[in-house]
Parts: sequence; structure tokens; C-alpha cells
Amino acid sequence: MSPESPHGRRWLLTGFALSATGAMLFAGKSILVKLVYVHHVDSTTLVTLRMALAMPIFVAVGWRDWRSRPAELRPDRQTIGLAMLVGILGYYVSSWLDFEGLETVGAQQERLILFTYPFLVILFGRVLLRHPLRPHALAGAGLSYLGLIVMFGLEPVRLTPPVLTGSALIMASAGTFALYQLFAREMIVRCGAALFTAIAMTAAGFAIFAHFLATHELSALAVPAAAWPWILILALLATVAASFAMSAGTARIGAQGTAIISTLSPAVTIILAVAILGEPFGAPEAIGTVCVLGGVALFSLIEARTRVR
Repeated sequence: MSPESPHGRRWLLTGFALSATGAMLFAGKSILVKLVYVHHVDSTTLVTLRMALAMPIFVAVGWRDWRSRPAELRPDRQTIGLAMLVGILGYYVSSWLDFEGLETVGAQQERLILFTYPFLVILFGRVLLRHPLRPHALAGAGLSYLGLIVMFGLEPVRLTPPVLTGSALIMASAGTFALYQLFAREMIVRCGAALFTAIAMTAAGFAIFAHFLATHELSALAVPAAAWPWILILALLATVAASFAMSAGTARIGAQGTAIISTLSPAVTIILAVAILGEPFGAPEAIGTVCVLGGVALFSLIEARTRVR
């Protein structure tokens, strides 16, 4: 299909719209988490409730995909096992670290820290898989991490022990998510996106439920009624709908186009954090945001041009 044709243009425009929608829905995640925390719901309980609501939808989509395939096109046990391990890393470990960090770190800072994960993908790819380390990736990473240093360094009074601990947890979340991205690619090729997501989410769900049962009483699931609207939106819109929108957008415009459009996510998070949560936005946040977004945009644009060539 030619992008110049009317149908091709519609296809691409739909892809851009879907990717932008997914990015904006993901942007609301940290805001929703903060709104739930107001009702004294802890991170483990929230991750458990989110997964309990979202997982059945992903499983239903994956089961439909499995049933529609001929037996010879279904993944073998080894592939399923690897997909489960990757899913636990991405949907359990990474999510729990992120939610735990959000208990003490602002939504703006959380989103900017997490948004450095593309460079961790490059770094881990180099260390673990001997992928090439490109100069523009180093330049983008340097600019982004400079932004984080400026954002926290200009007002050191904010660097309390809880904030430092929360930031470290979110950085660890970015690292585990980068590893998930690195290893998930091969599993998606083998399983297909829908089936892989179903397998990964199911495995992560059981891991989360086991974590909850080991650390909480079942009565902890009886959260205040006022928290439920935010939990439902978190699970159904910021998780399920966002994932499907991003996947559909990527199918139309490719991973590079989606990565560039995803730079909307931190900007939307910052706007929502200031407007809804009343978080401060001064010179440190402004400089840090420009540097982080600039670093990711620089890397994504040059990477896209390099691959086109």
C-alpha cells in the first residue's frame, strides 16, 4: 500500500491517532495511581486489583488467537515458558517497582525517569547481545540523564531519603522494563503480539497474586469505594485500551514512529500532574522535561532516518 494513496494516508493517519491515543492513556497511569493512593491503598494491593481486572480481557483475546491457529502454528512449551518468564519480568516486577516508587515520588518525576528506558534497552543490548552502540544513542542518553540531574539537583531540598528510595525503585523499574523489551521481541515474533501478551499477563498475574497472598490478608482487597472508579479506569483504559491502541498503531506506522509519538506521554503526564494533583512545576521541572524529551526525540529521529537508509 503506497502512503501517497488516499487509503494509504488514512492508514497512516489512523496509526498516528492510535499511537497518540495509547501514549496519552499510558500517560494517565501515574496520575490514577496517585489518586488511588489518596485512599490509603498500598502498591501491592493496587497492582493486584489492576491485574485482576485487566488479565481476563487479555486472556480472552489470547485464547481466541490460540483457538484460531492451526496446531502447527502454535508455540511450543519452551517458547510458552520463556514468554511467561518475560511477562513476569515486565508485567509483575517492573510494574510493582514502579507503583512502589510512586508512593514517594511525584508523577512528573516518575514519568521522566521511566522514559529513559530506551537507552537502557540499547545498553543492555550491547552488554548482553553484543548489539552495536551508536553515537546518537549515547548523545540522546546523555541529554536525558542530564535533564534528570538538573531536575533533582537544582532543588536538593527535595532529595529526602523516601524520594531517593522511590526514584531508585522507578529507575529499577525502567531497567527491568528495558530487559522486558529486549527479550520480548523474540517472543512476540514466535507467538504473535496478542498471544504473547495473554501468556505474559497470565504468568504475571499469578506472580502478583502469589506476592499479595504472601504479604497481605484477603481483607486488604476491600478498598474504599471512592478508590474503585480510579482503579477501573487504571485497569481498563490505562492498561487494556492503551496496550491495544499502541499495538494497533505500531502495526500501521512501525516501532520507530510509535517511539517518536510516545514523547507525548511525559508531556501529558506533567500537564495532568500540575492540573489534577497540584504538583509544582518550576525551572527544575521545565529544564529536566526539555532535556529528557529532547534526548528521546533526538535518538528516535536519527534512529528512524538511519533505518530508512
